[in-house]
Amino acid sequence: MPLVSTGELVSAAQARGRGIAAFNVITLEHAEAIATGAERAGTAAILQISENAVKFHGGRLTAIAAATAAVARASSAPLGLHLDHVESVDLLHRAHDAGFGSVMFDASKLGYEANVRATAEAVAWGRARGIWIEAELGKVGGKAGDAPLDAHAPGVRTDPDEAAAYVAATGVDALAVAVGSSHAMTERTAALDHELIGRLRDAVPVPLVLHGSSGVPDDEIRRAVAASGMVKVNVGTALNTAFTGAVRAHLAGHPTGVDPRAYLAPAREAMAATVTGFLALMG
Repeated sequence: MPLVSTGELVSAAQARGRGIAAFNVITLEHAEAIATGAERAGTAAILQISENAVKFHGGRLTAIAAATAAVARASSAPLGLHLDHVESVDLLHRAHDAGFGSVMFDASKLGYEANVRATAEAVAWGRARGIWIEAELGKVGGKAGDAPLDAHAPGVRTDPDEAAAYVAATGVDALAVAVGSSHAMTERTAALDHELIGRLRDAVPVPLVLHGSSGVPDDEIRRAVAASGMVKVNVGTALNTAFTGAVRAHLAGHPTGVDPRAYLAPAREAMAATVTGFLALMG
Protein backbone atom coordinates (compact mmCIF):
# COMPACT_ATOMS: atom_id res chain seq x y z
CA MET A 1 0.00 0.00 0.00
CA PRO A 2 1.15 3.62 -0.32
CA LEU A 3 3.40 5.06 2.37
CA VAL A 4 1.52 6.74 5.21
CA SER A 5 3.05 9.90 6.64
CA THR A 6 4.49 9.76 10.15
CA GLY A 7 2.33 12.71 11.10
CA GLU A 8 -0.83 10.84 10.09
CA LEU A 9 0.20 7.70 11.95
CA VAL A 10 1.10 9.61 15.11
CA SER A 11 -2.08 11.71 15.02
CA ALA A 12 -4.25 8.64 14.49
CA ALA A 13 -2.60 6.79 17.37
CA GLN A 14 -2.96 9.78 19.70
CA ALA A 15 -6.62 10.23 18.80
CA ARG A 16 -7.29 6.59 19.75
CA GLY A 17 -5.28 6.73 22.97
CA ARG A 18 -2.71 4.35 21.51
CA GLY A 19 0.97 4.40 20.71
CA ILE A 20 2.75 3.98 17.39
CA ALA A 21 6.05 2.09 17.36
CA ALA A 22 8.96 3.27 15.20
CA PHE A 23 11.73 0.79 14.39
CA ASN A 24 15.25 1.54 13.21
CA VAL A 25 16.37 0.24 9.82
CA ILE A 26 20.04 -0.55 9.21
CA THR A 27 19.90 -3.26 6.53
CA LEU A 28 17.31 -4.48 4.05
CA GLU A 29 16.59 -7.36 6.43
CA HIS A 30 15.60 -4.85 9.13
CA ALA A 31 13.06 -3.24 6.80
CA GLU A 32 11.65 -6.61 5.73
CA ALA A 33 11.38 -7.76 9.35
CA ILE A 34 9.54 -4.60 10.42
CA ALA A 35 7.04 -4.96 7.57
CA THR A 36 6.50 -8.64 8.37
CA GLY A 37 6.10 -7.96 12.08
CA ALA A 38 3.55 -5.20 11.44
CA GLU A 39 1.58 -7.43 9.07
CA ARG A 40 1.43 -10.18 11.69
CA ALA A 41 0.32 -7.71 14.34
CA GLY A 42 -2.27 -6.23 11.98
CA THR A 43 -1.26 -2.70 12.81
CA ALA A 44 0.73 0.30 11.61
CA ALA A 45 4.41 1.03 12.25
CA ILE A 46 7.11 3.49 11.29
CA LEU A 47 10.38 2.52 9.60
CA GLN A 48 13.08 4.99 10.50
CA ILE A 49 16.63 5.45 9.25
CA SER A 50 19.06 7.27 11.52
CA GLU A 51 21.94 9.53 10.61
CA ASN A 52 24.26 6.85 11.99
CA ALA A 53 22.72 4.28 9.64
CA VAL A 54 23.29 6.66 6.74
CA LYS A 55 26.94 6.96 7.80
CA PHE A 56 27.14 3.15 7.87
CA HIS A 57 26.04 3.20 4.23
CA GLY A 58 28.88 5.54 3.33
CA GLY A 59 26.80 8.69 3.70
CA ARG A 60 24.55 7.57 0.83
CA LEU A 61 20.96 8.19 1.86
CA THR A 62 19.12 7.52 -1.39
CA ALA A 63 19.73 3.78 -1.75
CA ILE A 64 18.74 2.67 1.76
CA ALA A 65 15.80 5.09 1.72
CA ALA A 66 14.54 3.79 -1.63
CA ALA A 67 14.90 0.16 -0.56
CA THR A 68 13.11 0.77 2.73
CA ALA A 69 10.30 2.69 1.02
CA ALA A 70 9.91 -0.12 -1.54
CA VAL A 71 9.55 -2.70 1.24
CA ALA A 72 6.97 -0.49 2.97
CA ARG A 73 4.94 0.02 -0.20
CA ALA A 74 4.90 -3.73 -0.88
CA SER A 75 3.50 -4.42 2.58
CA SER A 76 -0.17 -4.82 3.49
CA ALA A 77 0.44 -2.92 6.74
CA PRO A 78 0.21 0.90 6.97
CA LEU A 79 3.87 1.97 7.21
CA GLY A 80 5.63 5.30 7.37
CA LEU A 81 9.19 6.38 6.51
CA HIS A 82 11.07 8.63 8.94
CA LEU A 83 14.62 10.05 9.08
CA ASP A 84 15.85 9.85 12.67
CA HIS A 85 18.37 11.68 14.87
CA VAL A 86 19.55 14.09 12.20
CA GLU A 87 22.22 16.47 13.46
CA SER A 88 23.54 17.46 10.03
CA VAL A 89 21.70 20.30 8.32
CA ASP A 90 22.96 18.93 5.00
CA LEU A 91 21.30 15.58 5.68
CA LEU A 92 18.11 17.34 6.76
CA HIS A 93 18.03 19.17 3.45
CA ARG A 94 18.44 15.88 1.56
CA ALA A 95 15.41 14.31 3.26
CA HIS A 96 12.72 15.69 0.97
CA ASP A 97 14.31 14.55 -2.29
CA ALA A 98 14.94 11.11 -0.74
CA GLY A 99 11.21 10.63 -0.10
CA PHE A 100 10.94 11.31 3.62
CA GLY A 101 7.84 13.03 4.96
CA SER A 102 9.22 13.39 8.48
CA VAL A 103 12.53 14.04 10.23
CA MET A 104 13.70 13.98 13.83
CA PHE A 105 16.07 16.96 13.93
CA ASP A 106 18.35 16.50 16.92
CA ALA A 107 19.94 19.65 18.34
CA SER A 108 19.81 18.32 21.91
CA LYS A 109 23.60 18.46 22.31
CA LEU A 110 23.43 22.24 22.03
CA GLY A 111 22.55 24.63 24.82
CA TYR A 112 18.89 25.55 25.15
CA GLU A 113 18.97 28.80 23.16
CA ALA A 114 21.09 27.30 20.38
CA ASN A 115 18.81 24.26 20.29
CA VAL A 116 15.79 26.54 19.89
CA ARG A 117 17.38 28.52 17.07
CA ALA A 118 18.57 25.46 15.13
CA THR A 119 15.31 23.60 15.58
CA ALA A 120 13.15 26.59 14.63
CA GLU A 121 15.15 26.88 11.41
CA ALA A 122 14.65 23.17 10.72
CA VAL A 123 10.91 23.49 11.35
CA ALA A 124 10.65 26.48 9.01
CA TRP A 125 12.48 24.53 6.32
CA GLY A 126 10.22 21.51 6.89
CA ARG A 127 6.99 23.53 6.87
CA ALA A 128 7.82 24.92 3.43
CA ARG A 129 8.08 21.34 2.13
CA GLY A 130 5.33 19.61 4.09
CA ILE A 131 7.78 17.74 6.32
CA TRP A 132 6.75 16.82 9.87
CA ILE A 133 9.52 17.64 12.38
CA GLU A 134 10.28 15.92 15.68
CA ALA A 135 12.88 17.35 18.08
CA GLU A 136 14.41 16.48 21.45
CA LEU A 137 14.66 18.38 24.72
CA GLY A 138 16.54 16.90 27.66
CA LYS A 139 19.30 14.32 27.49
CA VAL A 140 18.43 10.79 26.40
CA GLY A 141 21.84 9.14 26.78
CA GLY A 142 23.43 6.21 25.03
CA LYS A 143 23.66 7.66 21.52
CA ALA A 144 26.52 6.36 19.40
CA GLY A 145 29.73 8.18 20.23
CA ASP A 146 28.37 9.69 23.45
CA ALA A 147 29.71 9.00 26.93
CA PRO A 148 27.39 6.93 29.15
CA LEU A 149 24.72 9.03 30.81
CA ASP A 150 22.74 8.26 33.97
CA ALA A 151 19.09 8.66 33.02
CA HIS A 152 18.37 9.63 36.62
CA ALA A 153 21.14 12.25 37.01
CA PRO A 154 20.14 15.81 37.95
CA GLY A 155 19.48 18.04 34.94
CA VAL A 156 19.01 15.15 32.52
CA ARG A 157 15.23 14.90 32.44
CA THR A 158 12.98 17.20 30.45
CA ASP A 159 11.42 20.05 32.42
CA PRO A 160 7.70 20.57 31.62
CA ASP A 161 7.83 24.39 31.76
CA GLU A 162 10.91 24.48 29.54
CA ALA A 163 9.26 21.97 27.19
CA ALA A 164 6.20 24.19 26.82
CA ALA A 165 8.38 27.21 26.01
CA TYR A 166 10.49 25.15 23.61
CA VAL A 167 7.52 23.86 21.63
CA ALA A 168 6.05 27.37 21.41
CA ALA A 169 9.36 28.85 20.25
CA THR A 170 10.20 26.16 17.67
CA GLY A 171 6.81 25.01 16.38
CA VAL A 172 7.85 21.33 16.38
CA ASP A 173 5.26 18.66 15.56
CA ALA A 174 6.41 16.19 18.23
CA LEU A 175 8.80 16.23 21.18
CA ALA A 176 11.19 13.50 22.30
CA VAL A 177 11.63 13.73 26.06
CA ALA A 178 14.05 12.39 28.65
CA VAL A 179 12.00 10.49 31.23
CA GLY A 180 14.25 7.63 32.35
CA SER A 181 15.11 5.65 29.22
CA SER A 182 18.46 5.51 27.43
CA HIS A 183 19.62 4.49 23.97
CA ALA A 184 21.54 1.27 23.28
CA MET A 185 20.34 -0.65 26.36
CA THR A 186 20.59 -4.42 25.89
CA GLU A 187 18.75 -5.22 29.14
CA ARG A 188 15.19 -4.07 29.76
CA THR A 189 15.70 -2.49 33.16
CA ALA A 190 14.84 1.19 32.61
CA ALA A 191 12.33 2.74 35.02
CA LEU A 192 10.27 5.55 33.52
CA ASP A 193 9.12 8.61 35.46
CA HIS A 194 5.40 8.32 34.74
CA GLU A 195 4.49 11.33 36.84
CA LEU A 196 6.84 13.43 34.72
CA ILE A 197 5.42 11.99 31.49
CA GLY A 198 1.95 13.03 32.63
CA ARG A 199 3.13 16.55 33.44
CA LEU A 200 4.84 16.82 30.06
CA ARG A 201 1.70 15.56 28.32
CA ASP A 202 -0.32 18.29 30.05
CA ALA A 203 2.29 21.00 29.39
CA VAL A 204 2.84 20.62 25.64
CA PRO A 205 0.29 20.53 22.80
CA VAL A 206 2.23 18.05 20.63
CA PRO A 207 2.71 14.25 20.87
CA LEU A 208 5.47 12.94 23.12
CA VAL A 209 8.15 10.54 21.84
CA LEU A 210 10.00 7.92 23.89
CA HIS A 211 13.52 7.18 22.67
CA GLY A 212 15.54 4.24 23.97
CA SER A 213 12.51 1.99 24.36
CA SER A 214 14.52 -1.21 23.85
CA GLY A 215 15.62 -0.95 27.47
CA VAL A 216 12.13 -0.38 28.87
CA PRO A 217 10.14 -3.37 30.25
CA ASP A 218 6.79 -4.27 28.68
CA ASP A 219 4.67 -3.09 31.60
CA GLU A 220 6.49 0.25 31.69
CA ILE A 221 5.81 0.81 27.99
CA ARG A 222 2.14 -0.18 28.34
CA ARG A 223 1.72 2.23 31.24
CA ALA A 224 3.54 5.05 29.47
CA VAL A 225 1.26 4.72 26.45
CA ALA A 226 -2.08 3.94 28.09
CA ALA A 227 -1.93 6.02 31.25
CA SER A 228 0.73 8.67 30.74
CA GLY A 229 0.19 9.71 27.13
CA MET A 230 3.39 8.67 25.35
CA VAL A 231 2.59 8.37 21.62
CA LYS A 232 5.61 7.53 19.43
CA VAL A 233 7.80 4.75 20.84
CA ASN A 234 11.24 4.25 19.22
CA VAL A 235 12.88 0.81 19.14
CA GLY A 236 16.32 0.05 17.73
CA THR A 237 18.69 -1.97 19.88
CA ALA A 238 16.12 -4.71 20.54
CA LEU A 239 16.09 -5.53 16.83
CA ASN A 240 19.88 -5.67 16.71
CA THR A 241 19.96 -7.89 19.80
CA ALA A 242 17.54 -10.33 18.13
CA PHE A 243 19.43 -10.17 14.82
CA THR A 244 22.85 -10.78 16.34
CA GLY A 245 21.61 -13.51 18.68
CA ALA A 246 20.13 -15.46 15.77
CA VAL A 247 23.31 -15.07 13.70
CA ARG A 248 25.49 -16.22 16.60
CA ALA A 249 23.28 -19.24 17.25
CA HIS A 250 23.33 -20.31 13.60
CA LEU A 251 27.09 -19.88 13.18
CA ALA A 252 27.76 -21.77 16.41
CA GLY A 253 25.83 -24.72 15.02
CA HIS A 254 27.21 -24.41 11.49
CA PRO A 255 30.86 -23.36 11.87
CA THR A 256 31.79 -24.19 8.28
CA GLY A 257 28.80 -22.50 6.61
CA VAL A 258 29.46 -19.59 4.26
CA ASP A 259 26.05 -18.73 2.72
CA PRO A 260 24.80 -15.54 4.42
CA ARG A 261 21.20 -16.43 3.58
CA ALA A 262 21.41 -19.32 6.02
CA TYR A 263 21.91 -16.99 8.99
CA LEU A 264 20.20 -13.85 7.69
CA ALA A 265 16.88 -15.69 7.36
CA PRO A 266 16.65 -16.63 11.07
CA ALA A 267 18.01 -13.19 11.98
CA ARG A 268 15.23 -11.53 9.98
CA GLU A 269 12.64 -13.81 11.56
CA ALA A 270 13.93 -13.00 15.06
CA MET A 271 13.58 -9.29 14.35
CA ALA A 272 10.06 -9.77 12.96
CA ALA A 273 9.01 -11.53 16.17
CA THR A 274 10.51 -8.69 18.19
CA VAL A 275 8.57 -6.13 16.14
CA THR A 276 5.30 -7.98 16.68
CA GLY A 277 5.99 -8.12 20.41
CA PHE A 278 6.55 -4.39 20.72
CA LEU A 279 3.51 -3.57 18.58
CA ALA A 280 1.35 -5.56 21.01
CA LEU A 281 2.28 -3.03 23.72
CA MET A 282 0.88 -0.03 21.83
CA GLY A 283 -2.68 -0.36 23.15
